[in-house]
Amino acid sequence: MERSLGIFLFVVIANLAISHLAQAQSQEGFISLDCGLPVNEESPYEEESTGLQYTSDATVIHSGKTETIRANLESGFVKPLWTLRYFPEGRRNCYNLNVEKGRNHLIRARFAYGNYDGLDNGPKFDLYLGPNLWATIDLRASNSTRKEILHIPTSNKLQICLVRTGLTTPLISALEIRPMGNDSYIIESGSLELFLYRYYLSESSTAYISFLEDVYDRQWRPYFLKEEWTQINTTSKVGNNNDYDPPKDALATAAIPTNASEPLTYEWSNSDNPNASYYLYAHFAEIQDLRANDTREFNILFNGQQYDGPLIPKKLEITTIVNSSPRTCDGRKCSFQLTRTDRSTLPPLLNALEVYTVIEFPHSETEESDVIAIKSIKDAYKLNKIDWQGDPCVSQYLMWDGLNCSISTNISTPPRITSLDLSSTGLTGTIAAAIQNLTQLEKLDLSNNKLTGGVPEFLGNMKSLTVINLSGNNLNGSIPQALQEKGLELSVEGNPMLCVSDSCRKSPKKKFPLAIVVASVVGAAIVIAVLVLFLVIRKKKSTVVEGLHLLPGASAVNATFANKSSRRFTYSEVVKMTNNFQRVLGKGGFGMVYHGSVNGYEQVAVKVLSQSSTQGYKEFNAEVDLLMRVHHTNLVSLVGYCYEGDHLALIYEFLPNGDLKQHLSGKGSRSIINWSTRLQIALEAALGLEYLHVGCKPPMVHRDIKTANILLDENFKAKLADFGLSRSFQGGVDSEESTVIAGSRGYLDPEYTHSGRLAEKSDVYSFGIVLLEMITNQPVINNQSTEKSHITQWVGFQITKGDIIDIMDPNLGNDYDVNSAWRALELAMSCANPSSSKRPSMSQVIQELKECIVCENPRIHNNRGLESQEMNVSLDTAVVPMAR
Repeated sequence: MERSLGIFLFVVIANLAISHLAQAQSQEGFISLDCGLPVNEESPYEEESTGLQYTSDATVIHSGKTETIRANLESGFVKPLWTLRYFPEGRRNCYNLNVEKGRNHLIRARFAYGNYDGLDNGPKFDLYLGPNLWATIDLRASNSTRKEILHIPTSNKLQICLVRTGLTTPLISALEIRPMGNDSYIIESGSLELFLYRYYLSESSTAYISFLEDVYDRQWRPYFLKEEWTQINTTSKVGNNNDYDPPKDALATAAIPTNASEPLTYEWSNSDNPNASYYLYAHFAEIQDLRANDTREFNILFNGQQYDGPLIPKKLEITTIVNSSPRTCDGRKCSFQLTRTDRSTLPPLLNALEVYTVIEFPHSETEESDVIAIKSIKDAYKLNKIDWQGDPCVSQYLMWDGLNCSISTNISTPPRITSLDLSSTGLTGTIAAAIQNLTQLEKLDLSNNKLTGGVPEFLGNMKSLTVINLSGNNLNGSIPQALQEKGLELSVEGNPMLCVSDSCRKSPKKKFPLAIVVASVVGAAIVIAVLVLFLVIRKKKSTVVEGLHLLPGASAVNATFANKSSRRFTYSEVVKMTNNFQRVLGKGGFGMVYHGSVNGYEQVAVKVLSQSSTQGYKEFNAEVDLLMRVHHTNLVSLVGYCYEGDHLALIYEFLPNGDLKQHLSGKGSRSIINWSTRLQIALEAALGLEYLHVGCKPPMVHRDIKTANILLDENFKAKLADFGLSRSFQGGVDSEESTVIAGSRGYLDPEYTHSGRLAEKSDVYSFGIVLLEMITNQPVINNQSTEKSHITQWVGFQITKGDIIDIMDPNLGNDYDVNSAWRALELAMSCANPSSSKRPSMSQVIQELKECIVCENPRIHNNRGLESQEMNVSLDTAVVPMAR
């Protein structure tokens, strides 16, 4: 008796162990991420209703912040949706996952807002699969949603990215990936997105089927039309072994038409995508006991056209029917029908149905060797660029900052990296060897960093390289001979220990007698001592003489100009180049600005400091300090300077189209610029500001951003000017005390005005006012109105009316895309928020302006035909965005 009981217990325990092992094995290859779950709290854990093992997402993403939904809402969600990861920084944030290349995977992303931020305002954003747009997630009306796709990865790495498209913050709650059967869901091209739900036909209203019943964790929902259908079921086991392996429980019930002579019909509509293509997977099994003379036979129709049949379902065995090519619907309504044949004595039946839409992903991923190389470079220099996530080259408006790529129209040709610009990014160490693996690289810019070591030989062996900029580093040694003979454009100035002459090449070492060496050293020491004494005496005399007639602080200007490459002009040359100061371009607190020419052909603008202007001198000195050390395509460049006694002048490039303010007002016979050009100007001005905030070391704040300080060249390219009030932030801190509030009335950040603390967001506020001017052409300060005197007050009042036409500059004649206009307006008001913490960064401003341009480009193309030129949102990278 005891022996029998022992055997019984052993069998029970063994069966439980085998069952548990089978369950664990059935999750092999599964990725179940609870997004936002802290690593040290319950990770991994077993989800109660399914037994699935969920882990934290912290190991597969390195950006974003974590939060939990409101406690009172937890009961409405399963546990994996209680936490979330949100992304307040960066344009694109990506998960990097290991998958099996070439195998079909079910990918399911789930999103639950749960009012985690207390704002009761769900976000809207885009979801990307690799370099391609998968879906738009909109949680404004619904508290939660999910997206599910069947997709075959083209590499062993899969990136799932959340992309900000407006001012709301993307979030994700759970991410689930399941490898599918090798021969299941094979289609001609593209991927399959689940349309609505996966149905099994049952009158049950609560019995959802998922894992463990479904080995792939597909989720099945009961569906039934009670007035039209009658349910049949069985308690017998139904064989489900085929390529699709649907759960047996989904096959144990079926629907037949209540009127046996009528077809069984399932219909749907797709107003969001009336041109969608569909694949249908219909699962059939005979679950009734038929009499000897009974026959169940039927045809399968899609939109009235037969594509399969006649079919006789097998008794208690699955048959899955799928259309061999994608089907479209006539208009928005789609119809799936089962019609009995003439010889059938029984009506048709259907056990379960899956409907998918086809998604074609047009962009191929960047060449894998280039991706590996650029990531190695990123790791070597420990670059923490928030936007260096996802595919480096695609999509075009999400291309990594500092890269340019060649992108072919042929999807089989992957994009290649052709340009790498890491100038002024604080690089240290040697030139990374991984650069040589970018075999299609044409341009390389590593200037203005702290790189050490020699110039590597491999640069001379890179066949595609035509431009290399290594200036402004601490490189040493000599230029490799192969690089010297390559005939490319090479810049190496500003490396004091790098020798560029032929004499640097190593020659055989010669031994010299000790006496000669000692004598040489002693002689050199005497010469150096005499030279130092001479220079000290000369400096004292110079200080005494120059100190008699220089303006206060002029020695600082002398120090600023010392050892600079900009050309120094004499005062007589300034008089000559301006034709004795004949043509006045403008006037400011510093003095006058005159038109001039250098060498008889190069037009310049000459800013001359008034000798009676103390404040003007301070501004002049600040501008000298900034423009002699910063260079950017959207900042006015310095041609040279004059420093001769009391005469101080700066010579700039001349911009023939004047300033933005003139074009908005139409003064001086200036043209009224159109909406698309205004967006491009706004973007270019923002890029200049971003460079001051991020690219400069230390960062700079302009402090006087206004339409009068945005100048336009002959092609209406924008350049920021007038840096007299600019201030640096030593050490890169976010803000510093400003002893004097400076700026222009109406453009001044109110927070800065009240607190005296200057920050980069002060420029953002001023830029927001500029953008409002560009949109509305209203005065910044309206002295005729007491209630709505400031432009933000006027716009706020107009927004309540809800009509963009009443807000936009009437000179535009309604020639603009409404969505583009609204987005620009929302961005401007966000920049001009009284609270600096609620303003976007200039990097975020740039990305949002690019989105405005993407919205505007299709309208330009449609209105002007093939001759139209869409705006280039990547500027110097020569990339034109495609409409999404």
